[in-house]
Amino acid sequence: MKKFLFMILLFSASSSMIFAQDAKTQDAKTDSNGGPKMKLEITDIDYGTIKKNADPFRVAKFTNVGNEPLIIKSARGNCGCTVPTWPREAIMPGETKEIKIRYATNRVGSFHKKVTLVTNEKTDNKHIIKIHGTVLKPDSTKGVPEGKKSLLNMKK
Repeated sequence: MKKFLFMILLFSASSSMIFAQDAKTQDAKTDSNGGPKMKLEITDIDYGTIKKNADPFRVAKFTNVGNEPLIIKSARGNCGCTVPTWPREAIMPGETKEIKIRYATNRVGSFHKKVTLVTNEKTDNKHIIKIHGTVLKPDSTKGVPEGKKSLLNMKK
């Protein structure tokens, strides 16, 4: 009788461990495969070396690779010179959209900025797009006819 009770106890303990493992595996599958998931094509935008007041816009494309609608809750530049525009509507699974980023190219010098996106993803719901480049000073002698003297290009 003791052997019989021991066998029942052993069987119930082992079967509960098996079901617990199966439940953990199922939870892991749900977390990794379920819900919306943003995949950015690029996370680093290089403006390169540009002239002052050059085209201020760049585009970052992304796709919802999840199985539920993706919503971008917010998109913010880390200063007022970097302004993102993003889709306000839900992005359906498999759909590709874009975020338009405007940098104030009237600011001379090199720059390194970030745009932070917050989504409705269950995990890893923050995404960062880095932007960088150099805005050149305008040519200060532009507009002075050749051979003419000015304070900027006086010839002796």
